[in-house]
Amino acid sequence: MEETLKRFTHSQDHVALWADLVDHLRPPRPSQSRRAEEALRVLIHTLARRPELRDALRASFVSLFRERKQVSLYVSSGLLPSTGFFSETSRRISGRLLPEVIDTAYMKDVLSVVFHRRDDDVWVNAIADELWLDFLSTLLDAARPRCEDAAVELPPAVIEILEALRVLSYHVSAIGLDPELVRIDPNLEEYESPFLAQNAELLAYIERYTDWWCSPGAMVADEKHLTVMLGQCDEVLQRVRKRATRIGTSLTLTFKLERLRQHLERVAELLALLDGLRERRVVHDIAPRLIRLFKTLVRAECRKNHLFDYWGQNVELLSLRMTESASRTGEHYITSTRREYFQMLRSAALGGFIIALMSALKIVLGGQGMAPLNEALAFCLNYGIGFALIHIVGGTVATKQPAMTANAIAASIGEASGKTRDLETLADLIARTVRSQLAAILGNVGVAIPVAIALGLAIQTLSGSHFVGPDKAHTLLAEIDPRNGAPFFAAVAGVCLFLSGLIAGYYDNLSAYNRIPQRLLQLRGPRRLLGEARMQQVAAYVENNLGALAGNFFFGFLLGGTTALGVLFGLPLDIRHIAFSSAYVGYSVAGLDFSLPWQAVTLALGSVLLIGLVNLAVSFSLTLTVAMRARRISFAQGRTLGRLLLQRFLKHPQDFFLPPLRGAKADARTPPPDDSTSLTSRAPTASASLRNGSQPLGPDAPNG
Repeated sequence: MEETLKRFTHSQDHVALWADLVDHLRPPRPSQSRRAEEALRVLIHTLARRPELRDALRASFVSLFRERKQVSLYVSSGLLPSTGFFSETSRRISGRLLPEVIDTAYMKDVLSVVFHRRDDDVWVNAIADELWLDFLSTLLDAARPRCEDAAVELPPAVIEILEALRVLSYHVSAIGLDPELVRIDPNLEEYESPFLAQNAELLAYIERYTDWWCSPGAMVADEKHLTVMLGQCDEVLQRVRKRATRIGTSLTLTFKLERLRQHLERVAELLALLDGLRERRVVHDIAPRLIRLFKTLVRAECRKNHLFDYWGQNVELLSLRMTESASRTGEHYITSTRREYFQMLRSAALGGFIIALMSALKIVLGGQGMAPLNEALAFCLNYGIGFALIHIVGGTVATKQPAMTANAIAASIGEASGKTRDLETLADLIARTVRSQLAAILGNVGVAIPVAIALGLAIQTLSGSHFVGPDKAHTLLAEIDPRNGAPFFAAVAGVCLFLSGLIAGYYDNLSAYNRIPQRLLQLRGPRRLLGEARMQQVAAYVENNLGALAGNFFFGFLLGGTTALGVLFGLPLDIRHIAFSSAYVGYSVAGLDFSLPWQAVTLALGSVLLIGLVNLAVSFSLTLTVAMRARRISFAQGRTLGRLLLQRFLKHPQDFFLPPLRGAKADARTPPPDDSTSLTSRAPTASASLRNGSQPLGPDAPNG
């Protein structure tokens, strides 16, 4: 390390020397931060012991900031550009494949050269701020305060910060006046825009700050009014975000909101640096803020081409909107009273009846000898139209529930504060969810099997031959055998269920954002044909059911297309769904003339239950994870909640299987909700819907 420091005394290539110096600090693995700290301590000790080396390194450091352009470092590093979501995605992909040209005349590129490893930000941020402060203090030797009685020239570094603030202010004004934001919050057109006001205030602040620094006795620049304007800009940003979660958002709007947030935060950081220089005008006074900014910029440069970080930043609001819609839908899948419970059973029974018919049609289509692509399309349409029909007639598919109920539970966790009372209410919500799910499974499987048997026997009676021959029956039973990979294929179906939930939320968001129901009412032809009142009903139905219809239809294509995709690429891909598997068991039993031994029947029923368990577990866990991450929820009371659930199960096991005779008895075990502790206060429960006269499980409710 000393040899590298000696080269600073005579070499002119400062950038390469700083890169070599960082190479000495960099640990073999980025996670080995202690080795990086030891190396940095050795460097600090060497500089303190060898003043000539410290002076040479300080001169090089000052020269870097004097000779390089810094504005781009502050206004672009770590901030989203104005090009848009997909353009930035393309740039990051191309940047990974073909690195951009480096121009060391810019400080931004100097930082990229010095910290050239993509994981350098890990160990840089792991080193304690205090150690970086020791290094900076040793390097600059805590420069003495300047005398303020005489005119002092504005330092180049301060000039660059002021210019960066000017550019950032213009960017904030442009984003704040974007039509996308005005569309979400029309109030921005009725009052004076704080985004324009902050620009005028910031330009005046820059002028006053320059005069104060350079002119003896000049008035100290006051940024209080500017702070108020920036605070109003942030309030508008938060208001637009909240409205977007209710009325819909898009990737474009999400991108612009995230970009606006980043710019406002960077303006606040740079203003804090300038404010810290007022007392003595020395770097030592703002060193802690400089270290934090340094870590932020290093992380930004190291991860400037990371695609998943970028997607995570921008998809968060969109995923929150999608899961928020699903959480409201999930309330309809959670029963509270016996009336709702038996209504769920009837709805699931209707779904099981239609699924038995869909299974029969799939068997017929599979025996037509169609070309692979035509067969795959036929399967997809059978699934998609069938699931959409189940929704239209008010049926329920059991495996569609977890994708919705998980969002409702995530929303409840987000509202819980960790108090015992909150967790008890959450435990009650989970108990109601479990028994509702069991009711849906019982309705689906309990009807699909006998309907399949009856249909098989009816066809055999009318045609004189088995609907499903013995060979086909054994094939169907072998497909659900756990030893033949059925649990894995059930997990694939669980992923499809999870994706269908996201698709449903996406189309709900699309309907709200593009105002599709309102635009339907403007169609003149349908209005003349159907009349004003009927068109109002059509628009209301589309508003409440577009997402559910799209989710069900595309879920069918996911199920049918997965097998075709496996055939196309030669991969072992297939799906196993509890409702269809139970129907196939019914057809197989009828095809074998009820000659199956009891061991085979037990294995078949156990396989169906295992497939259902995997379906539910995969879709529920994936949806719960996405919903909690979209809400930035971290739940640390898992053990406490588990203990409460176990106690509830031991004391009142019937709560997990059957609802109480009267809702009042259930409420006696659950604390009464109030404004501060109600976990489901934002979304009406099914019982509330019934009291309002609506049918939560009817065709107008977004059921799957």
